[in-house]
Amino acid sequence: MIYSLSDLHLSFGTNKPMNVFGRNWDGYEEKIKKNWNNIVKRDDYVLVCGDVSWAMYIDDAALDFSYINELNGTKIISKGNHDYWWCTHNKQKNFIEKHGFERICFLHNNSYMAEGVGICGARGWLAGELCNSDEDKKIYDRELQRLELSIKSIPAEAERKIAMLHYPPDLTFMKMLSDYKIDDCVYGHLHAGAHKNAIYGCLDGVRYNLTSCDYLGFKPLLIKGE
Repeated sequence: MIYSLSDLHLSFGTNKPMNVFGRNWDGYEEKIKKNWNNIVKRDDYVLVCGDVSWAMYIDDAALDFSYINELNGTKIISKGNHDYWWCTHNKQKNFIEKHGFERICFLHNNSYMAEGVGICGARGWLAGELCNSDEDKKIYDRELQRLELSIKSIPAEAERKIAMLHYPPDLTFMKMLSDYKIDDCVYGHLHAGAHKNAIYGCLDGVRYNLTSCDYLGFKPLLIKGE
C-alpha cells in the first residue's frame, strides 16, 4: 500500500507551536502518530510532500526524524518551502546513517520504486503568473527541470508513476505530468482557507490529491492499494 500525508510541521527540537494556526492543531503530533499507525502497516509506504520540520539545520531535526522513523512504513520525503534544514543528498545520507533512520528516504533529483510504482517529484514553486521577480522565475524554471529529471530517472519497468510536489502544480507543471503519463500527483502546502484553491480529481489523465495533514484530519490518504 502507498499512502500520503504532508506538512507535518514537527518542532520537537525547537519552539514552534502549530496551534497558533487553529485549535485543530492541538496535540497534532499524537493525532498523527495514532492515525498513522492505525492505518499504515510496516511494509507500506508513505509519501511526505515537504514541510516536515521547523529545524534550521538537519542535525537540529534529529528528534523530528526520530519521530518519523518510528512511525509505521517506509517514508519517502520531498522538500517543502519551510524545510530550511534541507541540504545535499550526501549530507542527508550521512544523517540517516548516523542516526540509524532506516525507514526514511529523501527524494532529491532522483526517484524510488515502491511496489512496482515509480515515485518521483520536486518541490515546485509559486504558480508561474505569480513569479514577479527574476529570482522567482529562476527558481520556478529550476524546479520544473528538477521534476523532469526525477521523472526521467524512473525505471522503464514501473507499472505506475506517482509525482510528489509541495506546491500545488500550475498549468505548466500539470502539462509536464500529463505529457510524461504520470498517474497520480500528491501535493501539500495549502492550509485552512487556502484549501479552496486545491486541485482535485482526474485532469488529463493525472489524478490529483491534496495531502496536507490538517486537510486530511491528520490521517494518511491511500493513494495506491492492492
